[in-house]
This record gives sequence, C-alpha cells and structure tokens, in this order.
Amino acid sequence: MNILLMGLSHKTAPVEIREKLAFTPATLRSALTHFDATHSQAHLAEVHEGVILSTCNRLEIYAGVGQVDVAARAIVNFLSQSSGLAEGLISKYLYLCQNKEAVSHLFRVAAGLDSMILGEPQILGQITQAYEAALAQGTAGTVLSALFRAAIHTGKRVRTETAIGMNPASVSSVAANLAGQLLGDLSSKRVLLIGAGEMGAMAARALLKRGVSNIVVTNRTYEHALPLAQTWGGRAVSFQQLAVALEEADIVLTSTGAPHTILNPTLLATVLAARPERPLLILDIAVPRDVDPDVVQIPNVRLYDIDDLLGQAEHNLRERQAEVPLVQAIIEAELAQFLNWFSSLDAVATIAALRQRAEQWREIELSRLFNRMVLNEREQELVAMMSHRLVNKILHEPTLCLKKETANGNGAAYISAMRQLFALDASG
Repeated sequence: MNILLMGLSHKTAPVEIREKLAFTPATLRSALTHFDATHSQAHLAEVHEGVILSTCNRLEIYAGVGQVDVAARAIVNFLSQSSGLAEGLISKYLYLCQNKEAVSHLFRVAAGLDSMILGEPQILGQITQAYEAALAQGTAGTVLSALFRAAIHTGKRVRTETAIGMNPASVSSVAANLAGQLLGDLSSKRVLLIGAGEMGAMAARALLKRGVSNIVVTNRTYEHALPLAQTWGGRAVSFQQLAVALEEADIVLTSTGAPHTILNPTLLATVLAARPERPLLILDIAVPRDVDPDVVQIPNVRLYDIDDLLGQAEHNLRERQAEVPLVQAIIEAELAQFLNWFSSLDAVATIAALRQRAEQWREIELSRLFNRMVLNEREQELVAMMSHRLVNKILHEPTLCLKKETANGNGAAYISAMRQLFALDASG
C-alpha cells in the first residue's frame, strides 16, 4: 500500500477556492463514505483508507492507495463532484506527495511548521478531530491509524520539548496576551470593540479565549456591529453612544479603517473624568491609527498601537523561529521510526508474495514432472517434499536480507528490486 497526500493550503490556493472545497463536520461524514471500501457504489478506485483534514487554511486528503495515479485521478474527480469546481481548476492548486514525503508533510503540519502562524497550536487539535472522524466512519485502517497516531505524538512532543508555541506571534494574540499581562484576570473586564473588521474580530476572539465574557461592539454602521455582538453573546451599541460605552469599558480594542482618528484627548479626558478610579487600556490595531497618540497624557490611559503590537509579534516570531531546528530534529526522529514500521509492512507483503509465487512455480513444475513420469504415491511425496525444502532454502537468504535491510531503513530499495526481479506486481 502507498500513502498518498493530495491537498491545498493558504500557500497554494486563495480563500475563494479553499472555501468551496472545505468540508463542514456534517459534510465530512458523508464525504468519508467515499473512502470506505464496504460502500462499493461510493468507493474511490484504488483507495483503501482515507482521512480528510479540512480547516480554514487547508484541505488535505490522506489516503492508503494501490496505484497512485489511478487513486489521484479518482480523488480529483471526487473533489470536483463535492465542490462543483472543474477538475482542471482544482488541479492547478493541488499538491501531491506520497509515502515518505506525505508522512513528513503531515508531521510538519502537526508540529505547526506549515501553519500561517509558525507554531500555532490549533492545528494539532484539528488533526486529532480529522482522525477521530475517520475512525468513526471506519475509513482509517491500519496504515492511516498508525500514521495519524504518530503525527499526533510528534505534535505533542514538539509542544512539550520546545518553546515554538510559547509566545504569541500574531497581532491579535499579542494584544490579548498584553491585556492579560497588564490587567491580570480578564474574566470580569469589559471590552469595547470599535469597528467590525476582521483584525478587530480576531483580537476580540483572542480576548474571549483568555476569559473575557463581557463585550460590546460599536460601528458606524450598526447593522455590521450587531451580528458580531450576537456571535459572542455580547451587545451592540450605536456609534452615537461611543462616549457612554467608553465610560463602561476596561479594554478598548479599535480597528475601524477610518481615515482620521476617532479617539482624541478631548473625548477621553471627559470619559476618564467620569471614571477616575478605573484605568483604561487601549489597543489600537488600525492603520491609519484610530487613536490620537496624545491621549497617553491623560492619567490612567495606556495606549498600544499597531507598531507596538507588531514589534512584540515579530520578536516572538524570531523566538519561535529559533526553535525550528529542535522541532525538525524531533520530526526526523519520528519520521525514521514510522518509515521503518511502514517499510516492514511492505517487506512482509513482499516476502509473502515471493513465497506465493515460488509455490505457484513449484506446483506447476511438479505437475509437469508427474505427467511425464510414472511415480507411485510415496515417490511423489518425496519429490514434493524435496521441492518444498529446495524452495525454502533458496528463499531463506533473500528473506533474511530483506528483513535486515528494512530494519536498517533501506527496505524501500530492496523491496522494489525484489518485486521487479521476481515480477511480483505482474498478474499470473
């Protein structure tokens, strides 16, 4: 069996392609039936096992297959049928790896080396969920189960033995981390999000993960603020109520995209006068800036703009990058261990195929001999026993050699040579 990976990611495909090919938890279950050999009507040609990893940044199909080219065509056709996109269009964005390269890629993904944000931890949970979904549908067999268990183990080793995931490396995560460092427990803090853009929303989600439960959203267009607030169990207020919302807030997160500042010293001086005992943390991630930098002159106001946050994010990213050699060493060790096991499967199958082929030849030649010579039953038994011992002696050394070289990591070359020399992949 071969391990085949076909996929696309944020590196190879734009979001408008990725979103059409993505699977939801509900559609994933039905999609996996195509990888179940017991469902003959839906089963993909030459595909014996399958796991689908579908996230916002990637879609990857891992399959245990016979003939790679036949299976690859079947998978492209399956993706076309499920998405409505033409096969030619999908193929433009797909990458294909098999066996060692496919395993190495999955281990890198599990370790966070292939993520949009280096070392991000969410992908390991997503890989676990993809594997569990395939297990539930019965499409993760011996090979892919071992592969995904090894990948999950690799990802866990990376996160416990290195610091690649320790420091936040995105602006949104840095903003949330900074709020936690400055204010401590965030569960009772009130957050005001000004603007309904993606950057602000990402930072707000990061704050929610750190325990924030009270969030207010305002935007010049109230209808844009409302769905965001509802998503997080917060409330939306009109932009005309900005001053009142500021008085209630402990943390202000602003990202409007306005061409001019919206928070100035005059406004904030009035706000802080109404709440003199409570400090106000402002995280301005807008470009151009939403907040006049002179507001820092007001007592109890702390301001961090996009440059402050980017600087910290870049510093953290450099620290993560310094961990990459350690991560790669873990991946290489786990890769070698898995490939030894995987090669042993092929070695066992090859030895069995060789012995089966030799037994076929032995029986053919015995039949020819017995048709030409008149031998009694005892004589036929002796000749058959001799031929059986002869076959075993001839195959003994090649069998030992193949097992030894497989254990030493050289199995693939020896297996390939043996299958070619004895025509083990030919029919008849």
